[in-house]
Amino acid sequence: MASIDRSDPVILGHVLAEHRDLFNLMHSVQTAFAAAGPPTPERRALVLESLHMLRDHLGDHFSQEEQGGFLEEAMTRVPRLSSAVRSIVAQHPALLAELDRVIEALGIVTAGAESWPRAAHAFEGFAAHMAAHERCENAVVQEGYNEDLGLVE
Repeated sequence: MASIDRSDPVILGHVLAEHRDLFNLMHSVQTAFAAAGPPTPERRALVLESLHMLRDHLGDHFSQEEQGGFLEEAMTRVPRLSSAVRSIVAQHPALLAELDRVIEALGIVTAGAESWPRAAHAFEGFAAHMAAHERCENAVVQEGYNEDLGLVE
C-alpha cells in the first residue's frame, strides 16, 4: 500500500483505464442506437452485442469494486468516505438490473419497431444513472487519494 500522503500510480492508472473502457462501451451502445435507418434485425443484433459487452464489463467492474480495490483504499485513507463507498456499492444491483431490462426489452424476438425508441430511451436513462454513479465514484477516489484525476466536474 502506498503512503497515505502519496498516490499509488498503479491504482490511479487502473481507475483511469476503467473509466475510459466504460466510456467507450457506453459510447458504442449509443452509436449503435443512433445509426441511421430502420431498426433492422442486424442493427438490433449489433446493439444487443454492444449491450452484452457493456453488461459483462460492468459485472466484472462491480465485482472488483465489491471485493476491495480503489474504493476500499480511498476509504482506508479517509475513513469518513465509508458511507459514500457503501452508497456507491449499494447502487450496483439496481444499475445492473436497469441494464438487464434494456437488454431484455430489445432481445424479444417479436418486438416491433416501436420497441426501438423505447429501448433507446431506456438506455439513455441508464446512461444518465451510470454517469451519476461514476461521478460519485470518481469524487470518492479523488478525495481518498487527494489527487485531481480530472474526472469530476
